[in-house]
Amino acid sequence: MIFPLEQLVLFTGNVYEITCASIRRAYQLSMVKDPVIEENDGKVVSLAARQVFTNAVEYKIEQE
Repeated sequence: MIFPLEQLVLFTGNVYEITCASIRRAYQLSMVKDPVIEENDGKVVSLAARQVFTNAVEYKIEQE
């Protein structure tokens, strides 16, 4: 799957926030070498974005 553009267009929240969450998730997936990456043809960013947009992975912003 490529980057979920349809979901991005329909997204009504903070785009910067969800982009940061997707980037962080992509980093996590690549660091642990998750086998799901291979199922997604090695496309870490699109996998992470899909997980964040479909709420398979939740995120929160920590206030300092």
